[in-house]
Amino acid sequence: MDLVEKALEFEKRKMRSLSTSDRVKIAREAKALILDLNQIYKVKKDEKIMDIMKRLTAIKRKVEKRLKGAPLTV
Repeated sequence: MDLVEKALEFEKRKMRSLSTSDRVKIAREAKALILDLNQIYKVKKDEKIMDIMKRLTAIKRKVEKRLKGAPLTV
């Protein structure tokens, strides 16, 4: 369960005043963690793993939203 601990540690990381390259790294790391946790979830069907994946996905979406910027209004 080292991967679960790594994911929980990732969640606790501070996400303030990040550079663009830091945001890209965080988004990629989150994606890798989610995909690895998904492989474990397919076998074990543990709801705790699903909850962790959902929280990581929320963090990833938030970071990616900031990377893409605000949509232009016409």
